[in-house]
Amino acid sequence: MNSEKKIYHIDEKVPAKLLLPLSLQHTFAMFGASVLVPILFQINPGIVLLMNGIGTLLFILITKGKAPAYLGSSFAFLAPGTAIIAKQGFEYAQGAFVVVGILGCIMAYIIYKFGTSWIDVVLPPAAMGAVVALIGFELAGNTVTGGAIGANLMTDTAQAKDFIVFGITLLTAIIGSVAFKGFFSTIPILIAIVVGYISAIFFDMVDFTPVLEAKLFTMPNFHMAKFSLNAILAMLPVLLVITSEHISHQVVTSNIVNRDLLTEPGLHRSIFADNFSTALSGLVGGVPTTTYGENIGVMAITGVYSVQVIGGAAVVSIIMAFFGPLAAFISTIPGNVIGGVTFLLYGMIGTSGIRLLVDEKVDYSKSMNLVLTSVIFIAGLSGLKIQFASIELSGMVLASVVAVILSAFMTILKKFNLTNE
Repeated sequence: MNSEKKIYHIDEKVPAKLLLPLSLQHTFAMFGASVLVPILFQINPGIVLLMNGIGTLLFILITKGKAPAYLGSSFAFLAPGTAIIAKQGFEYAQGAFVVVGILGCIMAYIIYKFGTSWIDVVLPPAAMGAVVALIGFELAGNTVTGGAIGANLMTDTAQAKDFIVFGITLLTAIIGSVAFKGFFSTIPILIAIVVGYISAIFFDMVDFTPVLEAKLFTMPNFHMAKFSLNAILAMLPVLLVITSEHISHQVVTSNIVNRDLLTEPGLHRSIFADNFSTALSGLVGGVPTTTYGENIGVMAITGVYSVQVIGGAAVVSIIMAFFGPLAAFISTIPGNVIGGVTFLLYGMIGTSGIRLLVDEKVDYSKSMNLVLTSVIFIAGLSGLKIQFASIELSGMVLASVVAVILSAFMTILKKFNLTNE
């Protein structure tokens, strides 16, 4: 067996024997967070798993197989979506999802016509690196507080076995990432989940009842969108958030795979694919989609960038939408296990943002760069919340908005020679 860690590039096919385990690794990574969104919206996760899979396959097709990304459920729409659902019902939130997705597609055309030079104005490296880092750092708390089905270690009810299973999973992921060789070096996250799951069974933390009670065949719950001007207006500000999130994800993925994805296949293609998937999903009963940080983290750790594997994960997601026992089995994975692997995955995403700052040689002797990065970090990590109509801006969402506004303001000051540099 080759002792070197094998890198599988974007357009490279993996051996047939590796395709299933590598695909399952991505499925496990995205499952907890992606299923949490429909649970919070109180809809059936089956339609969401189906549209996640279809959306991912469309993304691969539209980007010509040159941009590895898994499309999972977007959290950016949660606050306005919940408000709309409470007043008008989920169908009208769907309509708002569709409109935002269509507007995102129109934005993709504008980017195609006018290029991407504006990115350096609204998100220069000092701002972009901070936003990318926040993608991982903002999620850090979820790994130990139970958020997005992570470990619930910060409560009075947490027991020693909770910490043990969490630790076993994390330690396996760490050892696997730095010490596994050959075939095993490509699936350290999957191995960590399996080891963690076995340890959870040993400590009697796994309930197999959902698997035993699951129907063999289930049909996703399709229902068409309805449209309301009030719902659409309440959802519109999310467009800015998902655009900066998408750009950030493409930048960090570019750093990981060592290719400029904003140029080839092009930001216009990836942002169109992302928003088209959101519009299609919202139209038939699903939730908005977005490129997923968890899967970016998997690529960073494993060195497997092949879109064939991402496509395999999409097919698994589609199968799960119809095959009840498989989805039920994955849902039995305890939060301690998910928390153990995401503890490492989210950290890898965060450090990718720091790597961007280093690679771009951001000069912090310049006050403009220092202020940009500092304010964006604190905006995202301070817990500050700003209410705008029915939208609550906080965390990375708030940081993205602050980054765009502050960067544009700094550019104006610089243009008119009003800075002290």
